[in-house]
Amino acid sequence: MTPPLPAEIEVAGLGIDFPLYHGNARSLKKLMVSSVRMRADARHRVLVQALRDVSFRLTSGDRLGLVGGNGAGKTTLLRALAGLYEPVAGRLRVQGSINALLDPNLGMNIDLTGRENIALRGQYHRLTRHEIAHLAEEVANFAELGDFLDLPVRIYSAGMLIRLGFGLATAIRPQVLLMDEWILAGDAAFMDKARARLEDLVRGAEILVLSTHMPEVIRTWCTRVIWLDQGQIRADGAPDAVLAAYLAPPAG
Repeated sequence: MTPPLPAEIEVAGLGIDFPLYHGNARSLKKLMVSSVRMRADARHRVLVQALRDVSFRLTSGDRLGLVGGNGAGKTTLLRALAGLYEPVAGRLRVQGSINALLDPNLGMNIDLTGRENIALRGQYHRLTRHEIAHLAEEVANFAELGDFLDLPVRIYSAGMLIRLGFGLATAIRPQVLLMDEWILAGDAAFMDKARARLEDLVRGAEILVLSTHMPEVIRTWCTRVIWLDQGQIRADGAPDAVLAAYLAPPAG
């Protein structure tokens, strides 16, 4: 069997816009004078510019942290790397298998049972029937959902959904690991159990891209930090230097 190619991410001049289909003249005027980036396209639609001219390259061994305020573009960038958003400008290339921990119910069908969702995820990753059975057993033991595993996901509580999503997402080992901070938001008892599993997944990935508001997590796991501000890169470098600039009180 041919070994996989080393993981690599190349992003050059990346731009992503979202059409704004709702809003009256007054609300649009407020947006135009706020920090929201807007423009009109050739069809005269109003577009929100989520990312503009974003460029960076990652190779095997890189651990990238994304910081920035709400609406800075962190989650949009993660979703673009995962293939969920299509760029309108620039280019993006991701080489290697991907696991995206972006949302606890990402890729789940809420009308199916937990066990059926595990099987679907296994089929997506081209696992054999035996491997899917092993995956279901591993996730069931970790999530501790008991008989709920054979009930529809739509009746799960938020905590149960996070346990299932976390257990499933961390059971499959990728070359490229994309993480949003929901994965760190479980209750204390859950995180005590999950921490070792998550750290093992991070160590096993060739490339990590992590978005979080927690500086201590960045310092622990990341070797490089990009500060996004209004959809653009404001700083890119070593964690201590970028975090110092990002966390510094505003001048004046």
